[in-house]
Parts: sequence; structure tokens; C-alpha cells
Amino acid sequence: MTRSLVIAPQWIGDAVMSEPLLAKLAARGETLTVAALPWVSPVFAAMPQVARVIDLPFAHGRLDWAGRRRIAREMRGQFDAAYVLPNSIKSALIPWLARIPRRVGYQGEGRWPLLNERWPNPAGRPPMVAFYSALAGAAPAPIAQEGRHHGQGDVPRLHFDDAAIAAACEKAGLVAKTYFTFAPGAEYGPAKCWPAEHYAELARAIDAKHGVPVVLLGSGKEAELCQRIAAMAPGACLVLAGKTSLRDAMALIAGSRGMVSNDSGLMHVAAAFGLPQVAVFGSTSPEHTPPLNARARVLWLKAELGLECMPCFERTCRFGHTRCLVDVKPQRVGAALEDALG
Repeated sequence: MTRSLVIAPQWIGDAVMSEPLLAKLAARGETLTVAALPWVSPVFAAMPQVARVIDLPFAHGRLDWAGRRRIAREMRGQFDAAYVLPNSIKSALIPWLARIPRRVGYQGEGRWPLLNERWPNPAGRPPMVAFYSALAGAAPAPIAQEGRHHGQGDVPRLHFDDAAIAAACEKAGLVAKTYFTFAPGAEYGPAKCWPAEHYAELARAIDAKHGVPVVLLGSGKEAELCQRIAAMAPGACLVLAGKTSLRDAMALIAGSRGMVSNDSGLMHVAAAFGLPQVAVFGSTSPEHTPPLNARARVLWLKAELGLECMPCFERTCRFGHTRCLVDVKPQRVGAALEDALG
């Protein structure tokens, strides 16, 4: 049996979208250990095909050469193959330093000395599931470009058992399937965020129609945004942003009736649990990072609004109006959510 090390992406959404690759590797008999930064490792713990998760003790953006050498020494002789999912040079250092015989990944940032199975970087912005899944092939495979649909087999899946969901709900004073979830933030920047006022209006509508709370999830950086939303929707929201671990936030999403979000990591988490959801896109493209979920409804008004700047992939709106998101009205999102629930 092949013992394989997977060097994980550093963002939650990318971690979720790597799941089909890991499923392919496990299906052909590879025993998988994933090395991940602590803020994404809970995603891999929710993948049954992953035998072990190693938390990498590195700060974002730091090389930490001594730390990588130490971990690589500990790994020597443990693995037959390594799959390096990020494109950076530093992400390929541990498999090289650990002398893992087979080291697979894209050419990335000129990594020819570090990888011995180097695949050419695809042009443009390919769909991320296809980008990662291609690494399971025996030879470089063509990758669908933006606008091409994913195959039905390449759908990320995460799993929590009922006990894990119930435990997370109990901590939050909730009962599974008696609340909705919103993820109003986006790590990448405000150009991806549907307006707080719109989230608040939708929360009030959900409270009036369904009589259940809306749980606002996100990191500590998004707590202030969530508090603003809750203040504009008195009695309708429970703010848990910054108050839960990522594992518990994922379990709360899995236990909710449905979710509304921007294009974000938690959007992909909801999709991988097969949750009824609405994803609001603006500055980014659902052709690049869609929620791969038959119960998802995507609102992206590029054709309708005729904005030539869509998608800009910028962190902030260069024109200052963010019309691509402002013009997606709460009533429309609410109708899409009801359709997803139906």
C-alpha cells in the first residue's frame, strides 16, 4: 500500500475543493496523511478517507526554514509519495527535505529542483476541483477552463456524524435543523461581501416566515460585521462569529436548515455537506469557484447588470460602488433560498 503525504492548501475553500483528489487517491489504495496549517486542518478531519492530519506550526507567509527541516527529518522514511497542492516554493520544501521518492505537483513558482513529477501550470483560472483532481492522473491531464462544467464525480463531500453535530449545537444552545446560518464575511476582502443591510433585511424576513433564528458565523475578524447585522435585525440573529472553532462552525453549518453566504470558504463547506444554500457572487466568478452542490442556488448578475468590470477579482471595488453585490436584492436571495429548501 502506498503511503502518501498531501501538502494542503492554506484556504478553507481550496481545502474543501481538494477533497475529490483525496477521494481518488484513497480509492486506489493510498493511505493519506495531510499536512495542513491549523486553520484549515479541521476540513481534512471531516474527510473519512484521510487517515491522519498533521498540523504545521507555521505562521502565514513565513518560510521558517528551521521548522520545515525539523518536520522533514521526522518524516523521513514514512512516505512513498507526496502531492503538493499549493503552488509556492516553500510548500514543496518538506517533501524534498524528507527525501520522499515521488513528489507530485504543478511547476508553480519555478519548483523544478523540488518536485520530480512537475506538471505545467494551466492557463487562466481553471475550476479548482479540476485543478487539484488532475494531480491523480498518471500523466498531465487537460483541465477544463472557466465556463466548463465539472463532472458529476468531482463533487467535494465532507462528513460529520450526528453526535458531532449535536455536540456543537449543544455548546451554542441550539438544536439541529431549527436555525439557518449566514456567513457574511470573506477572508479575501470586502469586494466579495454582500451588504450588511441586505443580510439584516433577509434575517428579518426569515424570522418572520420561519420563526427560527439565523446564526451568524465567521472568524473573529468578522465579529464586528456580524454584530452590525444583528443590530439591524433585532431578535432575529445569534452572533457566533469568532466564538467557535472552525470544527464547530462546520458542524453548525451541517446541522442548519440552510445557508446564505458570499463566495467564501464556508460557502464551500455548506456545499460539501449538501446543504440548501444561496451563494451571492459579485467580484468573483462562479465559473471558477462554484458551490458544487445540487441544492445550491447561485446569484451572479453579470449578464443582467452589464458591468464590464465583472469579475474583477479585486479585494476592494475600484469604483467604490460594489454594484455587482448591492444590486442583488434581499427579496431575490430569499426567494432563491426558498427554492433551494423546496
